[in-house]
Amino acid sequence: MSDCYPYRIVTTEGDVTLIWRAGEGDEPDVLAVDHLGRLLAFHDLGTLQEHCDRKGWELVREGAATLDLALVRRWVEHPDHEQVPAGRLLEAWNFFDDLSRSVDVGPPLPSRGPLQDGAYEKIFGGEALEPTAGDGAWTDEETAAVRELLRVGLKLWGQAVNTSVTG
Repeated sequence: MSDCYPYRIVTTEGDVTLIWRAGEGDEPDVLAVDHLGRLLAFHDLGTLQEHCDRKGWELVREGAATLDLALVRRWVEHPDHEQVPAGRLLEAWNFFDDLSRSVDVGPPLPSRGPLQDGAYEKIFGGEALEPTAGDGAWTDEETAAVRELLRVGLKLWGQAVNTSVTG
C-alpha cells in the first residue's frame, strides 16, 4: 500500500478532504474508495487520520494539497470574466483523471485526442490562458476542449461526492 495524502477539495457547498494515493510502479494515481467503490470523504483531518489508522494506512500530511473547485467552476461557466492561473486548471484536470479511475459513477471524461494532448502540453508552460503567449497560448478549440473536460469532471465530482462515504 502506498502512502496516503490528504487532498482538500474546496467547493461552494463546503470543503471535504479525500485520500489521494500515488500509483505504485506503473499503476495510476487514485483516490481512496470503500469496498463498494464509493469515494471516502472526510470533514476533518482527525476523522481522516482515525480512518487511516484503522486501515493501517500511513497518512502523510506534509505537502497536503488543496484544490479549489469553486474557482474552476467559475472559469468553466464564465471564462471571459474569471481569471484563473493555468496551474489551477491543470490540478483540476489531473484530479478529474484520478477521480474517473477511482469511482464508477457519473459520466466518463471526454476521450483524449491530439487537441486535448496539445492543450495539456501547453498548460505546463503556465501561459496557456495568456493571449500574448504566442504558440504557447491555447487556441479557441483547445480552450473549448478543456472547458468541456472540466465541465464533465465537475459533473463527475458532483455525483461521486453525493454517493460518497463521509466521516
